[in-house]
Amino acid sequence: MAKRIETDLNTFIKFWLVPLGIMLVIFFVYKAWMGLLVVGASIFLALALKPLVRKVNDFFIKMFGKDKKHQTLSAVMAYLIVVLVIGAIVAIVGPVVVNETAHFIENFPDTFEKTFGGWDGVNEFGRHIGIENLHDGITHAMSEISNNMMGFLSNNLMSSVSGVADVVMKIVLILVLTLLFLLEGPEMLSQLWKTVGADKPGNKTAVVARDVITKMANVVSIYVSRQVLVAMIDGLASGLIVLLLSLFLNISSSLAIPMGMITMLFYLIPMFGQFIGGTLVTLLLFFSSPIAAGIFAVVYIVYSQVENNIIAPKVQGDALKLQPVVILCAVTIGMYTLGLIGAIVAIPIAGCIRVLIEEYPNLKAARE
Repeated sequence: MAKRIETDLNTFIKFWLVPLGIMLVIFFVYKAWMGLLVVGASIFLALALKPLVRKVNDFFIKMFGKDKKHQTLSAVMAYLIVVLVIGAIVAIVGPVVVNETAHFIENFPDTFEKTFGGWDGVNEFGRHIGIENLHDGITHAMSEISNNMMGFLSNNLMSSVSGVADVVMKIVLILVLTLLFLLEGPEMLSQLWKTVGADKPGNKTAVVARDVITKMANVVSIYVSRQVLVAMIDGLASGLIVLLLSLFLNISSSLAIPMGMITMLFYLIPMFGQFIGGTLVTLLLFFSSPIAAGIFAVVYIVYSQVENNIIAPKVQGDALKLQPVVILCAVTIGMYTLGLIGAIVAIPIAGCIRVLIEEYPNLKAARE
């Protein structure tokens, strides 16, 4: 026997609107995910610059007294400092990488003869491992690689140009949005909290939500500032190693600063950045002196152990309160989700999730 089910209009509307709303949100995120990524990266960078803005603002207060205009000036100054530093690093490191590569290509025959004994030495080594003519094998492999690379470059030239233009546009958007968030972000947040009533002690939900958001922002700021400080120490150490090597081996002392900058930049990538930076510097030093490259690799590995077990824990402390397995899982998920950007932001995002989990009882109590 059929039964008739009656329902009111409000229940019927909610039943259909909720799944429809969820579908619209998913569709919006799918269509606008790149724009959301650019905005998210800008917010992340603005939060990361907060400690520097605070330092610059404190300096202005000491020098000229407290003034509301100093906050805007501090944000602009901190932004310009970071942009100029990044520009200087690119301007210094780029030519060095190109010059060292060109130098290696130019002097490859002499380096190859001194290091491996020329093709006679290579063939002798090949005979020891059961390959009669290793020279011909290497030549054929290099020819195949060269032909494949030229074909790949010719087939993808136009897409590469458009891809570079797209990346440049995104970088410009991120830079502009970061500056705007630095200048207008505090006022926007203040207006938001006033609108939801967070300035009223009786509105516990809004007050707790404001505290949670503030703690999450502090997690990002503290992590990035301390990570940058350790990266600077790492870059200083690697630059000093290269400088000392230049006193005894056939490498230029002018490589010290660029090599230090390379390791400093790559250290900002969690977990794997230190290894990538050290490997790249070793490879670049190999172009000038294989012996210097080998010594640098050994010394840098020893230093990295000291840094990871003594220096980094002292500087970073237990700011994020995350277990190593959680950090590794976060970096892995971030790397496979958004690549390099995902790996960089994965740890502070994991720290923000920890804050949400810890504050959930307070949020639940405030709602009740």
